[in-house]
Amino acid sequence: MAEPKPETEEAKETKKPAASAKPADGRDASANAERIGLHNLSPADGSRSNRKRVGRGPGSGHGKTSGRGHKGAGQRAGRKHNVAYEGGQTPIQMRMRKLRGPHMKKSMPFEKFRTHTQQVNVSDLEERFAAGSEVNPETLKANGLAKRPLPVKILGNGEVTKSLKVTAHGFSASAREKIEGAGGSCETIEG
Repeated sequence: MAEPKPETEEAKETKKPAASAKPADGRDASANAERIGLHNLSPADGSRSNRKRVGRGPGSGHGKTSGRGHKGAGQRAGRKHNVAYEGGQTPIQMRMRKLRGPHMKKSMPFEKFRTHTQQVNVSDLEERFAAGSEVNPETLKANGLAKRPLPVKILGNGEVTKSLKVTAHGFSASAREKIEGAGGSCETIEG
């Protein structure tokens, strides 16, 4: 029986396990494989769906008329979809009343140039403020009036007997007359 040959140095070196290959930047190869790039991007699950294949026979569910129904403009080629079209019914833009300018009260809710203000009457100022007080949007809010972030307009409903220094975005003629008649002052906030 032949004896086994002793292993040479070259054979021993080839049997050694190979050292784990590391990239030049010192990170693991597994970490490199996990990096996101153009090669491994894909849409999120459920964000894409296959297109509807119409006209492929009755078994498909979209055969024969291909989901368009029978007769009429919608069935024909080249039909354009007008979002305002209501099937021959008078469309809403023709049913709506015609508004003849900003000076008429009935036009106000629909017009883009409507001014939004919050109104405070002089009777409210009489109730909530002491004589000689400064009245402005901040003090009105602190006293439970004019809480919204809109310009404040003082209106002349009621009476005022106290002298008040009122600062607001607008005043009606009667409100200005009553405040100044009681010895107060009216100052308009610009803008």
